[in-house]
Amino acid sequence: MNANVGHAPGTAYSVIRDRVTDQSLLRERAYVDGRWIAAPSGATFEVRDPATSFLIALVASLPAAAAQDAVAAATRALPTWKALLPQQRAAILRRWFDLIITARVDLALIMTHEQGKPLAEALGEIDYAASFVEWYAEEGKRLNAESVTSHLPGAEMLVRREPLGVAALLTPWNFPAAMLTRKAAAALAAGCTVVAHPSAHAPLSALALAVLAERAGIPAGVFNIVTGDAATIAGVFCTDPRVRVVSFTGSTEIGRLIAAQCAPAVKRLIMELGGHAPLIIFDDADVERAADIALDAKFATSGQDCLAANRIYVQRALYPAFCEALATRVAGLKMGAGLEPGVDIGPLMHERAVAKVAAQVRDAIARGAKRLVGADGDGSLFYPPTLLADVPDDAAIMREETFGPVAAVTPFDSEAEIIARANDTEYGLVAYVVTKDSGRALRLSRALDFGMVAINRVKITGAPIPFGGVKQSGLGREGSRHGLEAFTDLKYTCLDLA
Repeated sequence: MNANVGHAPGTAYSVIRDRVTDQSLLRERAYVDGRWIAAPSGATFEVRDPATSFLIALVASLPAAAAQDAVAAATRALPTWKALLPQQRAAILRRWFDLIITARVDLALIMTHEQGKPLAEALGEIDYAASFVEWYAEEGKRLNAESVTSHLPGAEMLVRREPLGVAALLTPWNFPAAMLTRKAAAALAAGCTVVAHPSAHAPLSALALAVLAERAGIPAGVFNIVTGDAATIAGVFCTDPRVRVVSFTGSTEIGRLIAAQCAPAVKRLIMELGGHAPLIIFDDADVERAADIALDAKFATSGQDCLAANRIYVQRALYPAFCEALATRVAGLKMGAGLEPGVDIGPLMHERAVAKVAAQVRDAIARGAKRLVGADGDGSLFYPPTLLADVPDDAAIMREETFGPVAAVTPFDSEAEIIARANDTEYGLVAYVVTKDSGRALRLSRALDFGMVAINRVKITGAPIPFGGVKQSGLGREGSRHGLEAFTDLKYTCLDLA
């Protein structure tokens, strides 16, 4: 097929254009200093629907100089934006939230085409993305000064939070709307200005959000979307001394590189990095409920989620029944393009993701694992939902993050044993526990070396909670008041009263 059929310069490919009601949300140019700009050379990069490989956009690939221009624009806009009353910034953010909710179906359609996730999941992500804007519109009003009891005679002491300055946001492809709003809403509410770089695999969601931000009244230079080569754009953001904080979501490997680039300027870092979540199921659990939890924890977003349960440990007495129950559920998952009715599993993002998942499956089977459900891929970006049983701890899939629809299950015997096995990883983002024993649940929540622990449920995220991990899963927290404070510095003032 000719993937370029129907594409005209400056417009999105017709297969997506014809489905989106508000076609002005479809942008292929970057947004810098209140203007929609192309690369001076005319350079672009392709965005393709991973389900069909159809070309859906040719997006501006900006050079380093344009990234520097964006930083300069954000620097110029900073004094006026941070001088606004928190209530004034809140009113603008609230308008942005309202516009996102009004456009949620169009935004979800754009996301499904560029990212591949089923439409129902995309709609859920838009609601999730909007919730951060609503939350921080309110929370920004509560960056209060605090009084300190003076230890010096004749002195009054005050501490207040001030915006760090220009914030650089580097966002991933798996949640292209929510990861942007979670960062941007907090930074903007704190009084920072923003330069953001979305993944080249899924930039259209960020550009559509910029359209709505402009309509909401966010002034020129306050919110900038710089599209192009990740190393080029991120390199500018990390090394430019005018950028005072870098917030990144992505792999631990790339996080290390970003930290190294930011080190000379001693920038504030907020990082949500890789995860390798254990799901621990004890033999007192209801097997059907446990299988439902495992399915949801592993296969959402086709397994392309840092919160995905990559290592499923089941106490030996429950192990056979659990494997049977989960196998039935995995076999019933429907794979297909995100706009098809009833689809559970969409395509993976690119060929590298498919190759990694396939290699992990081959390695596990070579080490003695049994494939209960699934088959080898067919060369497309669709990888069949797969269940592996009896997976040994030395298999790659038990040691490395898995971004795909493959569940790896293995038995365990004792509580002490499984705590040690679950903690034996460089990652520490989230852990899941299924048990009816409340004492055990509390013990595990304390003993597991992870930033977040979910007990008898999967969904735990949201705007009010401090999202983040320990060890090599990240630095700092996003969401909650802690995510707002991450974009601020404390300033102490001592006043002489004499």
